Amino acid sequence: MKSGLFRSLAKVLVAASCLAPLQAGAQQQGGTVKSTHGAWSIICDTPAGATNEQCVMMQNVIAEDRPEMGLSVVVLRTADNKAEILRVLAPLGVLLPNGLGLNIDQKDIGRAYFVRCFQDGCYAEVILEKPLLDSFKTGKSATFIVFQTPEEGIGIPVDLNGFAEGFAALP
Repeated sequence: MKSGLFRSLAKVLVAASCLAPLQAGAQQQGGTVKSTHGAWSIICDTPAGATNEQCVMMQNVIAEDRPEMGLSVVVLRTADNKAEILRVLAPLGVLLPNGLGLNIDQKDIGRAYFVRCFQDGCYAEVILEKPLLDSFKTGKSATFIVFQTPEEGIGIPVDLNGFAEGFAALP
């Protein structure tokens, strides 16, 4: 891990347990698109059992040379508004121990661990602390790297156009 940008697995698991209600609704785009900011959409939904609408900012991307390798990249605020989370859904079949790599504007940011898998894929999550959040806001492009073998990383580009604007509009 680099520069403390990616938190320990234990802290992420605690945050993940607070966010379970958002899992199915927004990431499968069952919600309503409230606004679009560059490459990012703000999607809102009221999960089963919730009294208030919850919103996320997301972008779905596919590797240019691997159409079967897509990611859903989601940014959300915790229900208590004390933290922002970056959650990435990768397809089943990725190599879990290698985690999910991240480069922003060709700079290696580090790796996040996958925290759990469901039938729709595997989730990696990190708390968006200020240095990482600032990198997303000021960066032009990010590349998330998933692995199918220990040696074979697949870079999937994510457009950061509109990230800062969308983040500011996220309820």
